[in-house]
Amino acid sequence: MTATLAPPIRIGRAAVGALGMLAVATGALESVVTPTLPLLQRELDMSPSEGALLSIVLLITGALVTPVAGKLGDRYGGKRILIRLMAVVCAGGLVSALAPNLPVLLLGQVLQGAMVGALPLSFILVRKHLPAGESKVAIGVVSGLFVGGGMAGTLSAGPVAEGLSRHWMFALPTIAVIGSTALVNRLMPHDPPGRSDDAGVDWPGLLLLSGTLVTLMLVLALAPDVASQPLVLGALVLLLAAFAGGWIAVERRATSPMVDLGMLARPAVWKSCVLTFVICVGTSVAVYLVPQLFAVPSDEYGFGASATAIGFFLLPGAVAASLAGPISGIGARRYGSRAVVTAGIVLMVIALIALAAVHTEVWHLVIGKVMIALANGLCVTALVTGTATSVEQGDTGIATSLVLVTRVLGYAVGAQVSGAILTAATPSGSDVPAESAFVTGFAIAAAVTALSLLVTRTMSKGVKE
Repeated sequence: MTATLAPPIRIGRAAVGALGMLAVATGALESVVTPTLPLLQRELDMSPSEGALLSIVLLITGALVTPVAGKLGDRYGGKRILIRLMAVVCAGGLVSALAPNLPVLLLGQVLQGAMVGALPLSFILVRKHLPAGESKVAIGVVSGLFVGGGMAGTLSAGPVAEGLSRHWMFALPTIAVIGSTALVNRLMPHDPPGRSDDAGVDWPGLLLLSGTLVTLMLVLALAPDVASQPLVLGALVLLLAAFAGGWIAVERRATSPMVDLGMLARPAVWKSCVLTFVICVGTSVAVYLVPQLFAVPSDEYGFGASATAIGFFLLPGAVAASLAGPISGIGARRYGSRAVVTAGIVLMVIALIALAAVHTEVWHLVIGKVMIALANGLCVTALVTGTATSVEQGDTGIATSLVLVTRVLGYAVGAQVSGAILTAATPSGSDVPAESAFVTGFAIAAAVTALSLLVTRTMSKGVKE
């Protein structure tokens, strides 16, 4: 009893740094497939549909694992679950690195998807071992480093795959994950379990949510071909509604639901989820469209940039993304989460409108991408931080995992919608979409993002330290 009531051990910068290193490594490992998908399709003789499956399987797995990981972390202790989760991720990275064919690579990506659950578990540890004010800054640092790691993986994957092999682009970040996990295990003190209930995993909810997410991705992927196969798309929409309705019904009745819909009903949580989804949809449109615009031949309306050149052009955005997390944490501590989110949304809308209006010079796209990366980091970090500190400590993992799941879904939906816009605007027999498609994509993203300001007006200002 004495041990249970004893205050948690206060962690130092080394432990937070270890969590930050883990965030960088997992972010890099998460992002290596997207920029190298054409290379993987060539080397593994993959069809476009198989390539699409490979690009989304990690997101789907992550969206499923994250709420479970957060819940188990709240119940059994964040460090205990985090180390076990990262063991699965390391195994997945090694499987991907050694994969001789597509089925094995898909298995590796399924296992790697567990990495998305690392962030809410890190937040559990930070909140348990630091005061409220310092935990906001630490959460911002870890979140920002995860974003920065993702951008670093995007920039380095192509050169590594072309200079060494596709195997090394998985192996190098996996080695970093193994090393940083060992550091976290050594430097982070154990946190006591927060809950003592013996309820098992909500397997019906997990399976129904899996079906919902897979069907949603299929609907978005097939949307551009609705004219050629309307019956298939219609059947998938009905199946999506059935999966979603069944999942909601099961979660409402479950003794220990996978996703606590009661938690989602809290204003602070559902507003954060809605804002995160909308903001990430707008961000992912730019993340997808800007590199595509760089690659359009220079004799059309683009710049004909190589993969190396595109990576160089995206580097300033990577720097902005990595700095946004700490800046957001400090800003939320001083001015409140609502002020930071509002500023980020306004900045993103301005950038998207500017990209829709002017994109004839390289620096137009570079500056626009920097503004969007900074705005996204400010918003998402402030929303996660505000959510984490607005609920009871024992609910931190569950609440933040809901926000992070909507982040993943926002990115997936935005990328699929962007691809559909470009596909619809590409003339038959050509590989180059009409320039108007890029204008339309940026404009739609700006309009959708601007609507989120209606939600921010109803947010609480957030705790000021």
